[in-house]
Amino acid sequence: MANIAFIGLGVMGAPMAGHLAKAGHLVTVYNRTVAKANAWAEQHGGKVAQTPAQAAQGAEIVITCVGNDDDLASVTLGKEGAFRTMAPGSLFIDHTTVSARIARQLFVEGESLGLHCVDAPVSGGQAGAENGTLSVMCGGTEPAVAAARLAMQAYAARVVHVGPAGAGQTTKMVNQICIAGVLQGVSEALRFAQAADLDLDKVFEAISGGAAQSWQMNNRWATMAKDEFDFGFAIDWMRKDLGLALEEARVNGATLPVTALIDQFYADVQAMGGSRQDTSALVRRITRR
Repeated sequence: MANIAFIGLGVMGAPMAGHLAKAGHLVTVYNRTVAKANAWAEQHGGKVAQTPAQAAQGAEIVITCVGNDDDLASVTLGKEGAFRTMAPGSLFIDHTTVSARIARQLFVEGESLGLHCVDAPVSGGQAGAENGTLSVMCGGTEPAVAAARLAMQAYAARVVHVGPAGAGQTTKMVNQICIAGVLQGVSEALRFAQAADLDLDKVFEAISGGAAQSWQMNNRWATMAKDEFDFGFAIDWMRKDLGLALEEARVNGATLPVTALIDQFYADVQAMGGSRQDTSALVRRITRR
């Protein structure tokens, strides 16, 4: 049992914090929208803090799951940030998908304060968070990741130490690059099958067990065929993530022509009003026959 501060109770953070409380940890939560924090505490117990610094006071582990680089900087390094009150020797875990730059910055800042920092973005979506089956890719030192693993096992099915500080974030970029390419392929294949007047259920049965199989096909083929997109990972967030990958590629010299193209395809879907729709709404920009 550990004393844990959890900062950020969105669609991912709230269930992750809930799994920690269910596992017996003492959880103090902070959220910008106080009503969400109060609702979480009413359901799961624990305490509600008024600031990130207050949440981190006396915590052995501080976990963040917020929106972007600026949000993360605010709740850690800001005037009322968690790093202001974290004790030397305590552990910081960040589950936000952010730039590798800020992950490395927080590692350096934390090291100067005697903190152990792990950048640990996740994959698996809202369903993975709710079911406690997330995959976590971790950057940091071996001892820090080993310590973090003990807490993360409450909501993760797979935890992999991929490298030093920042490596977790760059691995998440790899993840999003793969997803974008696969979804574009599935979108084109679906529209092709419709244009050929094929039975989509039979097509799925025929190809989903072979080399074309993917998580996206298994979980999104049927909903894409029905034009159902009101769930899952929002396009706004996917564009943020692809932007991070494209920015990092400019730094490390990687070439991402397909990713850049699909990012613009997602911009088209945003212009169609699909900003909050699932990433599989990519198919909307391809005209039906």
